[in-house]
Amino acid sequence: MQTHPQFEEIVREHQAMVFRTLLRLTGDRQQVDDLAQEVFLRLYRALDNFRGQAKISTYLYRIVVNVAQDEWKRRRKERTVRVAPFSARDEATPDYMESFAHPDPDAEQQLLEQEFWQTVDCELLSLAENERAVLVLYHQEECSYEAIAEILHLPIGTVRTHLHRGRQRLGDAVRTRIRPREVVTR
Repeated sequence: MQTHPQFEEIVREHQAMVFRTLLRLTGDRQQVDDLAQEVFLRLYRALDNFRGQAKISTYLYRIVVNVAQDEWKRRRKERTVRVAPFSARDEATPDYMESFAHPDPDAEQQLLEQEFWQTVDCELLSLAENERAVLVLYHQEECSYEAIAEILHLPIGTVRTHLHRGRQRLGDAVRTRIRPREVVTR
């Protein structure tokens, strides 16, 4: 079977983003390899029809979100709620925490910080799908409002609304789970 000439390059260039985003959207480490494979299979099948009206990364994010949405639907059908804490930063981007300069915290502070991020990750999974997708794409993948609107096929105003509501709900949920003295700031 002959491969599309750009396909291997696209996979190499974007595979970390695909795995990281799928993990953040689904929270399921066991399924992320299969989901990523589905993303790249869909990309391969659609690449000949790609007209270049959007950047390939935008096109690929759309596929990632579609695969994540299919996974959410499958889970709903199974009536299985998986809200296990995970830390996408640990697995997908190992030097994430090192990118923040801070004095060496003591063991208790490190534990509180780890609990805080696990709570954020867990509560992120409990948000509505559109809010979660917008938060992940904006804050973790650093996409612009315009790019998110294009990826999710939503008006920019709706993206902003989902972002605002998602932040508010995530903040409220995290505050109710963590005592005020434990809140760790960046």
